[in-house]
Amino acid sequence: QAVLIPDAVDVEAPEYLATDLLLLLYMEPDPRCSSCFSAALPVHGRYHRPAEDSEEVLVVLKSPEVLACCCDNRLRTECWKPAEVEAPCSGTVDSPCRWYSVTHKPTYEELILHIPVGLRQHSSLVCALTLLTTVLCSSLILAALCKHGQFS
Repeated sequence: QAVLIPDAVDVEAPEYLATDLLLLLYMEPDPRCSSCFSAALPVHGRYHRPAEDSEEVLVVLKSPEVLACCCDNRLRTECWKPAEVEAPCSGTVDSPCRWYSVTHKPTYEELILHIPVGLRQHSSLVCALTLLTTVLCSSLILAALCKHGQFS
């Protein structure tokens, strides 16, 4: 179960106009390992501004914050401390529960995405080719409409 905050996400927004997201992911323990949890998340790389000298941008993914809930009847030592985060108990329940930060061993030290970007010196060529393609395709559509279209 997962909760995404905010509910609606504009996936077409470029990186410099995008807002931060908060993903609450509720995981169940791994049945093969009593203290193990695992999750796989799809990652969407956003468009970046063209660069001056490099054909890629490096994006460092932050390590997730792992929280444990004192929602069940099993009391852990963390449950005696004041709550660090108030969040929903599960992906469907709106009542808040007490969550506590837990130290964890990440799979990787640091995840870095290599996002390909355009070069700024190519922008005039890209604009010219885009305009030429738009005019050509619009002309072909208009010609086909005039030849085969029935106007009343």
